[in-house]
Amino acid sequence: MLKFYLNACGIVCAMGDGPAQVKARLYAGETGVAATDSCSPGRELPLGRVRGELPSVAHLPPSQRSRNNALALAALAQIRPQVDAAIARYGADRVGVVLGTSTSGIGETELAIARHVAEGALPPDFCYGHQTMGSLAEMLARELNLAGPAYVHSSACSSSAKAMAGAARLIKMGLCDVVLTGGVDSLCAFTVAGFAALDSVSAAQCNPMSANRDGINIGEGAALFLMSGEAATPTTVALLGWGESSDGHHMSAPDPAGVGARLAMTQALERAGVTAAQIDYINMHGTATRQNDAMESGAIAALFDLEVPVSSTKPFTGHTLGAAAAIEAALCWLAMQDDNPQGRLPPHLWDGAADPALPALNLAAPGAALGRPLRHVLSSSFAFGGSNAALLLGRTA
Repeated sequence: MLKFYLNACGIVCAMGDGPAQVKARLYAGETGVAATDSCSPGRELPLGRVRGELPSVAHLPPSQRSRNNALALAALAQIRPQVDAAIARYGADRVGVVLGTSTSGIGETELAIARHVAEGALPPDFCYGHQTMGSLAEMLARELNLAGPAYVHSSACSSSAKAMAGAARLIKMGLCDVVLTGGVDSLCAFTVAGFAALDSVSAAQCNPMSANRDGINIGEGAALFLMSGEAATPTTVALLGWGESSDGHHMSAPDPAGVGARLAMTQALERAGVTAAQIDYINMHGTATRQNDAMESGAIAALFDLEVPVSSTKPFTGHTLGAAAAIEAALCWLAMQDDNPQGRLPPHLWDGAADPALPALNLAAPGAALGRPLRHVLSSSFAFGGSNAALLLGRTA
């Protein structure tokens, strides 16, 4: 069975910059979500904002100078030596870029419109290209002087899961030897206002699976993987399987029956050749909205033993939308490394008020561990329009 090895991982999110910092805060139970009115003037909301200084984008063409691309460069810097080594080994035409995003440079357009309102004209350096979805892949391909396939997938919250599946397909088809894949999304007022208009934004830290849950916290971040058909070390983590489906049920609400969600998870299991009983942990989409948590918990209960540990990590990072699947895959990747021999699990942060209307899933408490390394992990993502995706990661030794 062909495996798609995730040989390196760079991550930046509300919990910090780099795997070590993010992992330390995850297992310490320290959320990166904090109240701010930066994207909702006059109304403070909890957001998962990246607070550290980001790399300069001044060297990029004007159309590529965005916060979104700066986040991508921050994640790239963490794995740049491995990326450069892969390019040197395989050649620039054999390395691809497949990423997910939903905002691209919308934040820069917001600033330009505000300038127009105040001064009657757009800034002289404004480029519509800021907000084109392809900017992200174009920028990274240019930064690395790559000549392989480079594209962006945008399907809201499933974007980067589908991008990682697309990266695996490029390798499987023989079009690439290595693919830089993952997802990036940046905070902007447009996104926050959109979810607020749907009454989906919580004024407090999100509370997945709770009887008191009332919506999401928006976040931002980036996670990049160097995916290859060859393992860099004897013990590594690979993408073993994935599943994709479409409900076509509603523009923004999930199918309450969870048919598409179950199909995506089932496809991931079948493609990986793994049974439901072999899954050690499930990273839930877990948005803390009434409808999503009800649908997802029902889908999990229908496919898995209720004893399998599960958690939503969105209270740590916020919902990073187009980057969410990649960031959550990165948290799973971190949990599967050699420095976690006891199999400590990403904890589920909530108020503990179980919703009697939901299946009694085994929500991983802070400090919970398997007592052995994690072998197989499933991470699910569900998006507007019924776009569902599931990634199955496996430890290869």
